[in-house]
Amino acid sequence: MVHPSQTSLRPEACDGEPIDLYRFFAHAFGVPSVERFGWLQRPEMDEFLGRLWEDLECPGHYPGAGTYRDYDDYESTYVAVFEVGLPAPPVPLRETAHDDGNPAPQTVLENVDFYDVLGLKVDAARYAPDHLVTQLEFLAAVRYARENTPDPENGAALARLEREFLERHLLSWLPIARQKLAREDPPLFPGLFALLLGFASQEHKELVLE
Repeated sequence: MVHPSQTSLRPEACDGEPIDLYRFFAHAFGVPSVERFGWLQRPEMDEFLGRLWEDLECPGHYPGAGTYRDYDDYESTYVAVFEVGLPAPPVPLRETAHDDGNPAPQTVLENVDFYDVLGLKVDAARYAPDHLVTQLEFLAAVRYARENTPDPENGAALARLEREFLERHLLSWLPIARQKLAREDPPLFPGLFALLLGFASQEHKELVLE
């Protein structure tokens, strides 16, 4: 997804600096790369996620990030859990895989309609319109536009857009996907999913109150 005024993704900022958690989670759930693996396995990452667990008031105790033996272990786990399987991957990172109530083309079109509000175009060669990463990148773009608009009315409209997308899309399928992921129980990703769900739920609640 491309946004002309989007700030650069800085997922390495896990040392207490304010960061955009939409971007953080979009990077964390991206397709495997050596760079991404090194970032996720940084010693300070576990401490950062533990603090985030407390800040978001997630239920229970933080389970810890968990570790992978090496990059190949991380890559093969990601692929086996999120991308490959018969008849489907155990936990696809796409909304349409968890929505039994609506035809998949309709759900995809609804996502694209939201993106069109900001003039955003999906790069389908990277991720599908209903993929978790695409949805998080869109929410990051909405947040960026909302926080940088000088017009209070436009800011309020962007807040409504963010809230509606969270409610209609991200929060409609993340809880289902999280339950499926718990059954697979790979290192790292269940904790990240719990944190993402906690963050998205908190954002939705705060936007409703504004």
